Amino acid sequence: MAILQGKGMYLWRIDRVENGNPDAIGRVAKEAGLSHVLLKVADGRGPYNIDWDTNTDWCPPVVEALRARSIEVWGWQYIYGRDAVKEAREAIKRVKQFNLDGFVVNAEKEFKVKGMDVPAKTYMKELRSGIPNTPIGFSTYRYPSYHRPLPFEVFLEYSDINMPQVYWVQANNPGAQLLKSYREYQGLSVVREYFPTGAAYKEHGWTATPQQVTAFLEAVKEQGMKGCNFWEWSWARANNSQLWDPVKNFNWPAPSANQPADITIRFLDAVNSRDPVKVASLYSNNAVHVTGQRTIQGSSQILGWYNELLKQKLPNASFHITGTNQRDNIRTVTWTANSSTGRVLDGKDSLGIKNDKIAYHYSYFTVQPS
Repeated sequence: MAILQGKGMYLWRIDRVENGNPDAIGRVAKEAGLSHVLLKVADGRGPYNIDWDTNTDWCPPVVEALRARSIEVWGWQYIYGRDAVKEAREAIKRVKQFNLDGFVVNAEKEFKVKGMDVPAKTYMKELRSGIPNTPIGFSTYRYPSYHRPLPFEVFLEYSDINMPQVYWVQANNPGAQLLKSYREYQGLSVVREYFPTGAAYKEHGWTATPQQVTAFLEAVKEQGMKGCNFWEWSWARANNSQLWDPVKNFNWPAPSANQPADITIRFLDAVNSRDPVKVASLYSNNAVHVTGQRTIQGSSQILGWYNELLKQKLPNASFHITGTNQRDNIRTVTWTANSSTGRVLDGKDSLGIKNDKIAYHYSYFTVQPS
């Protein structure tokens, strides 16, 4: 399960973008240095970006054109909660249809009603069980404090990435709004990797400016976040909008296909594969693994530890990184996990890296019964 990074753009309606030409969509995305495009593939209980007059699905050639240029394709769906199981199954069908790199759940005003935590949980449990190895993002309002009783924590519990809509509508302070949003989400009981979405559009007489788009990107990078998205392609590319170029020109290269991901990303992928051998391969031959109860050293003992962890302590677990920090050759990782027998809410590990291998690992966590 990969971790998203770099610049992304939401694509709402294919027919409004580059005259609906898939090759042009791929070319423009590549020229802008986008690492990913978020394509609307479902709305409620049905598919999206379909020409209903001819029953043509516009998505397949766009997915193919983006993939041909090494751009990740994430799907997204606006949900209503009227039939949570059917909505989730439509999402699952579209993710599998295109083998999408990730999927984003967009929940807004319909869930700002008391009792909507129930359909939210029904939807998310069904979605997660149907695409257990696909990264899930959650997209909603920028400030939780303004939008209760929307069940933020229910959605985040089953998500891997938090993608709040940090739209500075009727204002001009994107950096300050980003910090306020980030702090509010960090204060929730469920915390996920924060990957915000900025404004590259206009509404009700207000429009973002090129300078504000650049300021938002700079603020995201200054906070050490892995990247961000923007809403929305057709607005940003519209005549005279001038909002595409600041995204295109901002120096945030998409990840190279030949460049290995950071070891924290590979570590998350490995533990989520539930393969002890794959996890142990990330360690040097004489690596040391320390917990509050014991210290072990060497490949065979570390392999034994992961056999016990992944098959006995946390069988069938799904692991989520909630925060990372890097200083010199030390990575600090906070994480949670849900398994068939228990869950972890307080995981915190320190990884000492040498020659791109884990040489020292201190791990702390407690397992609570499910």
